[in-house]
Formats: sequence, structure tokens, C-alpha cells
Amino acid sequence: MKASRIAAAGAVSGIAVLALSAPAFAHVSVQPEGTAAKGGYAVVDFKVPNERDNASTTKLEVNFPTDHPLASVMPQPVPGWKAEVTKSKPDKPLESHGKQLTEVVTKVTWTADGKGVEPGYFQKFPVSIGALPEDADQLVFKAIQTYSNKEVVRWIEVPQEGQEEPETPAPVLQLAAAEDDAHGAAGSSDAKAEDTGADAQNTAADSSASDSGSGDSSDTTARVLGIVGIVVGAAGVGYGVLAGRRRDSGTAA
Repeated sequence: MKASRIAAAGAVSGIAVLALSAPAFAHVSVQPEGTAAKGGYAVVDFKVPNERDNASTTKLEVNFPTDHPLASVMPQPVPGWKAEVTKSKPDKPLESHGKQLTEVVTKVTWTADGKGVEPGYFQKFPVSIGALPEDADQLVFKAIQTYSNKEVVRWIEVPQEGQEEPETPAPVLQLAAAEDDAHGAAGSSDAKAEDTGADAQNTAADSSASDSGSGDSSDTTARVLGIVGIVVGAAGVGYGVLAGRRRDSGTAA
């Protein structure tokens, strides 16, 4: 009985660990490179993992929030991908650095020139954005992922505090408290604002390389934990079976 219980516990543990590790790399997400402070500028990465074994991700559409439109949106070039920026007139007059904006970015679309994100891989799409709102704690970016087999996954469900994560959650960028330099960037002249956005974009390549290793490490850890859980479960089952056979052999003797 003891051996059987150990085997059962091991199998359950393996399945549980695997189930808990899967969401860590399952859906489209957004993370800042450094800090995304209210009122300032930031470079953010939209991370797109491939969830399919028989198709590649060939297109990503990211819709930018209309309730907090951003005056500056500059995607960083990604090898093998073409970026298209869609602009439209704001619903209400929008002022940035003392100027009225006649249009804002509402969507950025990346389309693969080649194979795209193949099974077993992920891709980051860096974007310099600002100035971030001062009256919001987060920004929601609804995303649409298209595969080479024409399958479309809509990551548009907004997570609600205190509730379970939805099946297809939208990427959410959490904003940090305003910093002195962030306020300076938000309240500076147009030239200074442009320089800030450009500097953020220029540092994206170096920061992206660092974050790529971090994200890859996180995903690898999750996968390893899942595999370890399965191995432990299988070992427990094997031990239980072996113990049962020895017991039966002793009884027969």
C-alpha cells in the first residue's frame, strides 16, 4: 500500500507541475525593457511564442489602447519581419508637448517575410512608446496571432483582478509610479521628447538581447520542472509495480 501511494503521489505531482508550467510560455505577452513609468517613455517587448507543432506564426497584430492614446509609437526593425503602423484621428483632441495631435497610432502589424516563428520558438517585437499616461495603472494591448495554416488566435480577453486568468488573455503592461526623469520627459520640449524616444529605441537591441536570455531561461525552467515532474511520477509508478511483484513472489514462496 505504501509503495502504491508513493507512485500515485509522484504521478499526480508530475502532472500538476506540467500543468502549472505551461501558462508561463503559452500566450502573447508584453513586458518593458527596464521600467515603464507613468508620464515617461519606455521600450516594451511583445513576446510571441508558437503554440502549434505543425504551423508557424506568420503575422501579429497589436491594437493600441484608444482610451489612452500614445503620441509616439516606433517599432524596432526585426529581421525577417515587415512592420506596418496604422494611424487614425483621435476621438477627442489630444495634446502632447503643447501641440495638438491630428492622428495617433492605433495598430502595429508585423508580417513575416520568411518562415516566421517556427514550432518550438518564440519572437520578441520591441516598440518604443510614450508618453505613458499618468492617470492609469496599466495599458491593455489586444493582439491577434495568425499561423501559416490560416488559424487565428485572438488574445483580446481583459484579465480582471480577483478572477482566474481568461483562456485567451490580452497583453497587459503594468505601469510603475512616475519618476522625476519621467516627468521631465513628459513635460519637456518637442525636441527633447523626440530625443528621449529615439534613445529608447536605440538601446532596444542591447536590452532585447539581455531580456531574451532572461525570457528563454524562464521558459526553459518551466519546461524542465514539467519534465522532472513526469519523471518523478513515472519512477513512482515503476517502484510501486516492482514492490507489488516482490510482495506477490514472497507470498507464493
